[in-house]
Amino acid sequence: MFLWAGSKATDGRGERRSIYQKFREYDVLDKRKTVTALRAGEDRAILLGLSMVLLSVMMYFVLGITILRSYSDSVWTDEASCAIVNSTIVYDVNCSYSCGAECWKRSRFPCLQVFVSLNSSGKVLRLLHNEETQDSNPECFYIPTCRKNYAATHAMVHNISERLRSQHTVQCFVDPTDRVDSAILTQIYGRVAVFHSLFWPTCTLIGGTIIIAMVKLTQYLSIMCERLSRIKR
Repeated sequence: MFLWAGSKATDGRGERRSIYQKFREYDVLDKRKTVTALRAGEDRAILLGLSMVLLSVMMYFVLGITILRSYSDSVWTDEASCAIVNSTIVYDVNCSYSCGAECWKRSRFPCLQVFVSLNSSGKVLRLLHNEETQDSNPECFYIPTCRKNYAATHAMVHNISERLRSQHTVQCFVDPTDRVDSAILTQIYGRVAVFHSLFWPTCTLIGGTIIIAMVKLTQYLSIMCERLSRIKR
C-alpha cells in the first residue's frame, strides 16, 4: 500500500513537471515569435529609413542639376521696379514646326520688343520674358511656339503687347553688376523654387536618419534589458 501511494505521488509530481515544462515551452515559443516579429518590423523600418535617405540624395542630385544650377547661373538676381517705355512688334522671325515624323515646315512669328526704364536710376533696358529668351533670341521679348497659323500667333503676341502697355509699371529682375543691358520679367527658378528644392529633400533625409537612429536605439535598449535580466537571474 505504501508502495502504491509512493508511486502515485511520484506520478503526480511527474505530471506537474510535464505540465510546467509544457508551459515553459509555450512561453519560449511565444517569446521566439515575438522576437521574430520585432526583428521583421525593425528590418522594415531600417529599409524605410535607408530608402528615404537614398531618395533624398537622388533629389539633391537631380534638383541640384536643374534648379540650383539654373539659379546660380542666372545674372538677373536683383528685383526692381520698371516702367514700360515702349512695346512694339518690329518684324517677323522665321521658325520651323513639326508636321510629323521627320517632317518640318517653315513659318514665322512676330518679334515683340519691349523697353523699360528703371525707376531707381532711370536707365533704359531691353525687357525679356525669362532667362531662356536671352539664349533663343535676345532681340525679342517673348518667343512663342512656332505654329502653322501665323494669324493666331500674331494675335497672341499683340495681346501681350497691349497688356504690357496697360500696366505701365512692372516688377522685373536686373543684373546688379550691369554686365548685361537687359532685364527679365520672370525667373524660371526663383528663390521660392530654390527653397523648396532644398527643404523637402532635407526633411526626407532627416526623417530617414531619425527612423534608423530610433531602430538602433531600440535594439540597444533591448540588448541591455536582456543582459540585466540575465544578471538578476
